[in-house]
Amino acid sequence: MPGKTPAQKRAQKNYIEKFARLEIRITKEERDGVQTHAAAQGESVNNFIKRAIRETMERDKEKPGD
Repeated sequence: MPGKTPAQKRAQKNYIEKFARLEIRITKEERDGVQTHAAAQGESVNNFIKRAIRETMERDKEKPGD
């Protein structure tokens, strides 16, 4: 299979530039638990973490006193 064309490389670069990378540190045991849970939900780890963040932020907005 041939490599990417220059146009494909530009398109991929433009796509990737829309995102920010977020790095977290967790224990290997926590990572394994996250991977297991995400798989049980039929999600990728990335999508599970993004969903968990969104849902937590929404829940935090609804707390009294905020």
